[in-house]
Amino acid sequence: MKIVKATVLGEYRLALEFDNGERGTVDVSGLVGRGVFQTWSDPKHFEQVSVTAEGAVEWPGQLDLCPDSLYLQMTGKKAEDLFPALGSQATHA
Repeated sequence: MKIVKATVLGEYRLALEFDNGERGTVDVSGLVGRGVFQTWSDPKHFEQVSVTAEGAVEWPGQLDLCPDSLYLQMTGKKAEDLFPALGSQATHA
């Protein structure tokens, strides 16, 4: 799962498009000011988002977010929906 396009919306939200054609928005405002996300306290830094060759979103300073995690947040799906093997491991444990 790769992000192919990311657009900054207001209030620390991103409009994302994935390589499977799905589109939606994610709200990452809960991360602002926490740990490595301290730099986002300046909205101008957050606005510098780009998409990496690997399909993640990235900001200056090598700060990135996992596309799988963002996809799950955007769609409301569970990890087992994206990675079916996770569900089968739970039944064998």
